[in-house]
Amino acid sequence: MIRSEAEFVALPTNPERIEGFFLVNEGNMGSNKCTVDHFDFRTGGYLRNIYPERNPDVVKELGDVGNDIAIHDGRLYVVVNCSNMVEVMDVYTARHIGSVDIPNCRYIVFDGDRAYVSSYAGPVQIDPNARPGKVVEIDTRTLRITRETVVGYQPEEMVVVNGRLYVANSGGYRFPNYDRRVSVVDLGTFEVVNTIDVAINLHRMEKDRYGRIYVSSRGDYYGTGSDIFVIDAATEQVVGNLGIPASEMCMDDDLLYTISTEWNYTTGKNEVSYAVYDTAADERRPGNFITDGSEKKIALPYGLAVNPETKEIFVCDATDYVTPGYLYCFSPEGKLQWKVRTGDIPAHIVFSEYEFY
Repeated sequence: MIRSEAEFVALPTNPERIEGFFLVNEGNMGSNKCTVDHFDFRTGGYLRNIYPERNPDVVKELGDVGNDIAIHDGRLYVVVNCSNMVEVMDVYTARHIGSVDIPNCRYIVFDGDRAYVSSYAGPVQIDPNARPGKVVEIDTRTLRITRETVVGYQPEEMVVVNGRLYVANSGGYRFPNYDRRVSVVDLGTFEVVNTIDVAINLHRMEKDRYGRIYVSSRGDYYGTGSDIFVIDAATEQVVGNLGIPASEMCMDDDLLYTISTEWNYTTGKNEVSYAVYDTAADERRPGNFITDGSEKKIALPYGLAVNPETKEIFVCDATDYVTPGYLYCFSPEGKLQWKVRTGDIPAHIVFSEYEFY
């Protein structure tokens, strides 16, 4: 049996609601090294690679490239991209409950007792003739696929607003002919009822409390840079852009936190930036949300999350993509509190209201 590794990195606290979080490490493609870590706010303990210890009979463990993680109704969901499945666990114990086979699956969202998973619906390869992707609906009570609908090319993140599912299409496999549309799916009929022209190579999505949807464009890595575009959900029209590059976004109350690690083939390097946008005031806050200069220690910012209770900010460092990364915890004021070694390519965090044992 492979044992998890424990490390105490913070002082114990007494949270009112958020007991801890799970972090999925993607693992380099083809390495079969997707792992899940857990942090407990009550003890300050960080557990690395909990899945094989809790599931010694599961062959190949979690699989190849963990692309998303979520919690719904006492279950923990991990979308494992190149293993073509969504793994479902008990959130209290991380023990295997079941899995759902979905080809080249990407991200997951929920509405009631249904889960929605975006899928490239084809092999992992650059192909100018790559087929359109799809969204798969899962009954979370039975873990059975109930409906599917075709969307744009290589769909990524999604949000649900007023009974409609908004899907960011990238078209990444069809380079240089990227997709630039958001598909709008009516959850009643499960049909695409609208497409919104936004910008090329769409990726991340967040929504605010004012009926706006924020969708990031990765650009083309040459002359067209990354940006965040704003959609009014009531009119389903693009109403502006923020002028902020983003490879990761995280909404906490009215604040949209972003990090950007923007590769440019012309310059041959990454441009790294950190920003906060106030969605209530419709303005970017000045400066960097890391205020003590410790961002200089982060080699490759890759994942981002904000604790909704304490407002602590978490930044994942993928280092070089092939060796263990690090997780940095910052105070709400942007001061480094602690860091810990993770698995390879730490990327996605979900906060849990459930006690883990």
